[in-house]
Parts: sequence; C-alpha cells; structure tokens
Amino acid sequence: MTVKEIFKTPIFLAPMAGVTDSAFRIIVRELVEETYRKNLLMFSEMVSCNGIHYRNEKTLEMLKTSEGERPVAIQLFGSNPEICADAAKFVEELGTAAVIDFNLGCPAPKIVKNGEGSALMQNPKIVGEILSAIRKAVKIPFSVKIRLGFDENINAVEIAKVAENSGVDFIAVHGRTRQQFYSGSANWEEIAKVKAAVKIPVIANGDVKDFDSLDKILEITNADGVMIGRAAQGNPFIIGALLKYFLTGEKVSPPNLNERVKVMKRHFEKLIEFKGENVAVREMRAHAAWYTKGLRGGADLRKNFNRAETAEDFEKILDAINFNV
Repeated sequence: MTVKEIFKTPIFLAPMAGVTDSAFRIIVRELVEETYRKNLLMFSEMVSCNGIHYRNEKTLEMLKTSEGERPVAIQLFGSNPEICADAAKFVEELGTAAVIDFNLGCPAPKIVKNGEGSALMQNPKIVGEILSAIRKAVKIPFSVKIRLGFDENINAVEIAKVAENSGVDFIAVHGRTRQQFYSGSANWEEIAKVKAAVKIPVIANGDVKDFDSLDKILEITNADGVMIGRAAQGNPFIIGALLKYFLTGEKVSPPNLNERVKVMKRHFEKLIEFKGENVAVREMRAHAAWYTKGLRGGADLRKNFNRAETAEDFEKILDAINFNV
C-alpha cells in the first residue's frame, strides 16, 4: 500500500488502548460504504517493542489481524532504537501490516515513566535515532503520532522536522500536550504550524466529533487527513459518516436505536470470537457504556451491563432494548 493510496480515504481511526482491537476495527470497516473500504486505514492499539523483541506471547497476540480489518497500521512504542527497529522488522515480515506507526504521544503515567510515548518528545535526539533505525529496518510506509509537546514548551514542529528528516512518510498530530492529557480544547492552530513546516502529509487529531468540527479542523490546519479517537468510542458509525462527508459532502443521518443495538450485538459476537466469552463480557461492559451514553434510560442500562456475567446475560439486556423500541 502506498502513501498516495492511504490518503485516498483521509479519515483515520486513531490507535486507542482497550478500544481499537480486531473486533472494533472489523465493526468500523463493516459500517463504511464498500466503495471506500479498500484503502481505509485503521490503527491498532499500541504494541510494545520490548514485548515483540522478547517474543512475549500476549504481545504477539496483539499483532494478529484478519482479512476483514485490513489494511491496518500497527502502532509500536518503545525507547531503544535497536529494539524498536527489530520489532518493526518483525512486524513487517509478518506480512499483514500496511503501515508501521510509532507512538510519541501516549500520556499514560506507566508509559511515560519508562521514557516511552510522549516522554520521548523531551528528547529530539533519541527520537531521531529511533525513527531512523525503524526507517532503515522496514520498507513499508512508516508514520508517527505525536502531541504538541510534553508540557507547555511546545515543540511539535521540531519533532515533526526530525521525523521528516528520519524518513517518516506521514505524521499524525494530537493538538494537546502530554501535560493536558485529554483536558481542555485541542489547539488546531499549533497543528497548522506543523503542516506548514513539513512536506510530508499531516493528519490532524483532537476534538473532531461531527461534520462541523471536521470542517473547522480542516480549515484551520489545512491537514491532509483527520484522525478520529474518542468520538468513535461507542460510535463506530462515525468513521464511515465523516469519510463520506469528506469525499462527497453528503451528510448521513445518525443511527437509530435499532441500528445501534444491532451493531452492539455484532461487536459482542466478534469479541467472543477473538477473545472468548469471559474476556468479551468484561471488555463489552466498557463498550456498552459508550454505546448507551446519552440514551434515555442509559444509566440503568449501564448498571445492568456491569452486572452481566455471561454472554447470555448481555444478550438478554440487548434483546430487551430492541423489544422496547
């Protein structure tokens, strides 16, 4: 897959730990019109380079993808250039990743404590060494996801230039610093500065949740594409809707309750298929809370979902929603 092909469908599903697994990626793709599915690129949950390097079984499991979710960008995180390069090469040799993405934006304390994710933005030299090592190790498209900076000392432009000089093919920028986590508003003007500073494609990320915000972020940043993160939680419909609007200007109606319940059932089925009933029940509780946010009676539904212990429990709750439509 070439970079040009990737940007034929310039709305991207962001990498989100605990969310963008195989089951969710399949659901998102199924909800995108068939015309646009071929090149639709979605990002995996971030995967540890150390875990891959030492062939950790749980880590390797995260690299598995199925035909129904490809093309997929596998996002890696780490801090040692040699180990990161080794991990990227291993992923490429699996033959199922369309893109290798590297994480410079994760704000999670346990990641930052290890000098990984957004912590690396404090050290452009190491960033350059890691990205250059990965670039030399792989031939497929290579991207990076960054924040505006670690703290109030915004250095996204500097890091973006380091990435470009290291051979990165495109870059995604979340319009917040690590210090902000997900609070406040994304600073799209700072993303615009990154876009103006580099020649490689730039994907804007942060606070896009509907057609109006999509228009505004594109107007302000002049970005080549937009990445959707938290707005897709419990709303896998949004990728297809925004993509169609981006390409055609047509606004599709939001899903009704029946459609939402149908997708929840399908999502749960895929979770069971990939992870087994016990894990699927635990993970679906969070997804169900997102799916039912804002619905009348949603609070009671979430209480019921949190009490569910088996697949049968979940299915009974979902069937009852359908029955009352």
